[in-house]
Amino acid sequence: MRSMVFPLVAALLALTGCGSTDGDGTSVSIDAGNGAARVDGGTGEVTLDTPLIKGSLKLPKFNLTADNFEIGGVHLFPGTKINTMNVNARGEGEGVVRVAFDSPATAATVRDWLRGEFEKQGTKVEVQGDTLRGTSDGENFLIDLKPAGERAKGTVTIG
Repeated sequence: MRSMVFPLVAALLALTGCGSTDGDGTSVSIDAGNGAARVDGGTGEVTLDTPLIKGSLKLPKFNLTADNFEIGGVHLFPGTKINTMNVNARGEGEGVVRVAFDSPATAATVRDWLRGEFEKQGTKVEVQGDTLRGTSDGENFLIDLKPAGERAKGTVTIG
């Protein structure tokens, strides 16, 4: 039971190093089966609900960007802002990570850039429209891009 509490607290404390007052911030949720943590990146409000610790605290606002996230050595498109990150660690080998983001380029530009970066890393990706699928470090991933004017919105699903 305690083994789930300490990683949750450590993950939240690591996020304090991402302090920022720019924008709305990145919201993060972690569900580890018998414990959960939620961070509202816009307000800095943190809630913990574990067998050993329940409560809330306030951390600085923070924003995660392309530099803070990678798949097999490939970061998201430069200038990308991560809006939400949801980690569901259901059990051994059953976890799913979902990351929603906004990129400062069109969906086609982001798709082509990501495909090229994965190829540089030796990771084969299948491209269907504005969706990329592949496997890195034994984990399947899907990157789904949607046009948003001259920008792109996207979701990464790993697991």
